[in-house]
Amino acid sequence: MAKMSSEYDAVVVGSGPNGLSAAITLQHAGLSVLILEAKNTIGGGLRSAELTRPGFVHDICSAIHPLAVGSPFFRSLPLDQHGLEFINPPLSVAHPFDGGTAAALHQSLDETAQSLGADAQAYQALMEPIVQHWPTMAADILGPLRIPKHPLDMAAFGLDAIPPVTHLAKRFTTKETRGLLAGMAAHSIQPLTNLTTSAIALVLMATGHLRGWPIPKGGSQTIANALASYFCSLGGTIETSRPVESLRDIPPAKAILFDITPKQLLQIAGSRFSTLYRKQLERYRYGMGVFKIDWALDGPIPFTAPECQRAGTIHLGGTIEEITAAEQATSSGKHPERPFVLLAQQSLFDTGRAPAGKHTAWAYCHVPNGSTVDCTDVIEKQVERFAPGFRDRILARHTMNTRQMEAYNANYIGGDINGGIIDIRQLFTRPVISLSPCKTSDPDLFICSSSTPPGGGVHGMCGYHAAQTALRDRFGLPVSIELATG
Repeated sequence: MAKMSSEYDAVVVGSGPNGLSAAITLQHAGLSVLILEAKNTIGGGLRSAELTRPGFVHDICSAIHPLAVGSPFFRSLPLDQHGLEFINPPLSVAHPFDGGTAAALHQSLDETAQSLGADAQAYQALMEPIVQHWPTMAADILGPLRIPKHPLDMAAFGLDAIPPVTHLAKRFTTKETRGLLAGMAAHSIQPLTNLTTSAIALVLMATGHLRGWPIPKGGSQTIANALASYFCSLGGTIETSRPVESLRDIPPAKAILFDITPKQLLQIAGSRFSTLYRKQLERYRYGMGVFKIDWALDGPIPFTAPECQRAGTIHLGGTIEEITAAEQATSSGKHPERPFVLLAQQSLFDTGRAPAGKHTAWAYCHVPNGSTVDCTDVIEKQVERFAPGFRDRILARHTMNTRQMEAYNANYIGGDINGGIIDIRQLFTRPVISLSPCKTSDPDLFICSSSTPPGGGVHGMCGYHAAQTALRDRFGLPVSIELATG
């Protein structure tokens, strides 16, 4: 996009949401910042393309964005002035069951509770304090381990968040509430019996009640485009088609921030690190991968449950027992016949995603890391289970296994889209055990990817925290952007 300069204050390697967020934070502080992107387009997991047929716009990875609209960092930026517009479906999430019923996450907490019947009071008691205190807790939840600004609220949240979701679900009696919790927790891409899976569920439900689960109009690429536009408006520079394989590929800079995972960081800069830090990075663990499908459809998905026709996101997996078994099997290296499927139907609400009268759909299931098994049939059977006649509406499909996902984005090691498993051992201690996890053993090098707290998701908080660390420790500068609250 612009000619290279001989020197910058900072260089950011990678233009995913965290790389862009880090670059914005540094540029906003008055530094000169360059972003290097290996691909010919920016965005990382925020890219959209016509994968199936002309006129059908698909999100290549990330599709629905509850954490983006709720991110304290993104909300501090004027992204609406740079072309970003969100669309909120009537329902954030629907979770169908056999027999044509479904649980649903409404933006209204009261409506959601009342829809859960016998569990209404228990759901209200669980979620109301979290929703009430989320604006003051968000920065602590979506950041590195530190003394919280509101310790009593965080302690109360932790009591519910730390146990496995299978334990939290014991508070509820209906299959609808228990299934809804399981589907939310399955976003953590790990066995639901693991500690902290409740945290993922509670955060996603709280953000849904506060701001919904919106769809970026025109595709996920528009989030990246808005971030890049704002960065460039501040005077920043982006260069695409600039792969970095070693430090020699990076122009001179006082600080380098890497929007990559430990595996690539070791390949590029391992010789600069202490023996201890290298060993810590070598022990970093990646989680399950995904098998993804995009469909061009002749009409909307014919879900039996009416709630599914009003929701942007659908969780397909049935009961909590079924989802728990599927996630455990996948974590153990197996491919279940009935996997948990995360599905998005953006074109129902964003009509520009497909030609008139046609539709798109997006889905993935979890698979063992590195799997090359074709899961097209088992995913489509799960959709057909809750939407008889679905397969008759398929015009074309595009699939990606874990190897193809990694080829598309080198951060998706073995198809792991979270930048490393987010279990109790790597929730706040990613990529290493440190009070400042964005720092490496080299004072000039920082990591700003989802392999740092708070992990995966389109929120930019990993990049923001890494940039703040660099501003303080490398440049001696104060906070450049105050996080939004409220």
